[in-house]
Amino acid sequence: MTKKNDKKETRVDREKEKVVEVKEKEKKESLWDRFMTYCHGVKVEAKRIHWTSKKDLAKYAAATLAFVVFFSLFFYLVNALFALLHSVL
Repeated sequence: MTKKNDKKETRVDREKEKVVEVKEKEKKESLWDRFMTYCHGVKVEAKRIHWTSKKDLAKYAAATLAFVVFFSLFFYLVNALFALLHSVL
């Protein structure tokens, strides 16, 4: 059931049995207001993120560096071994 007045529309919600007032047309927000709303939403979402602690970050960085150094040496030695075998044969 809908009744139209001058500037508002009244609607009866049958499930909840309450009257909901809806404006005919809401004014569109400016580009700046929408941008600021977006930035606020990003800030709120960033606060929800569980960031890694400094201690854990240091552990992960050390493990990554150790991994890189180990495999660099491994492939260097394998390459040197194949170069040695190639020069002998």
